[in-house]
Amino acid sequence: MMNLKEQFEQLCLPFSENHNVINTLWNEIEKRYSEKGRCYHNLLHLENMFKELETIREKISNFTVVSFSIFYHDIVYNATSKSNEEKSALLTETRLAELNLNNDLINAVSTQILATKFHQKSEDEDTNYLLDADLSILGKDLESYLAYTQMIRKEYSIYPDLLYKPGRKKVLKHFLELNSIFKTDYFKEKYEVRAKENISTEIQLL
Repeated sequence: MMNLKEQFEQLCLPFSENHNVINTLWNEIEKRYSEKGRCYHNLLHLENMFKELETIREKISNFTVVSFSIFYHDIVYNATSKSNEEKSALLTETRLAELNLNNDLINAVSTQILATKFHQKSEDEDTNYLLDADLSILGKDLESYLAYTQMIRKEYSIYPDLLYKPGRKKVLKHFLELNSIFKTDYFKEKYEVRAKENISTEIQLL
């Protein structure tokens, strides 16, 4: 499998042959996702999302849009901010314009990034695949899941347990109250049962 940088270059080349622009954009992605304090929302998270979707590529109608959404959905990430998704979407619109993408494609990517804020089921199935890949960690084996919870805790280390634990519990209970955490049949079948078990375990440990 191509590394992320090669993947990004291949994604951009149909729109722009300006290697300087493509390199600059890649360097920004690499720098932002490698920021100090990003223990989970980093380049590895992007790699894992691509791995999840690569195997079902044929189910996705516009893999180009979904790929840009993966690269940019957490480009702005600050654990104390409530507007990361909006800021990421705005930055993405600017960057994709530099690559000469047309407005329809830019809007499609921007809309998908905004959808990662609330993780509601979308009428657009590609968006649902993106959302499910974003949450796929929830359905991994318990060891991987617990490692993920520790990384998230580190990202929110500014908050003491007194504030963190109730906030985290609220998020987790919200997931359990959903009819289904995963929006697509594929991910539901693959991860739903395990995800609910993992989340229940974490709630007990908090």
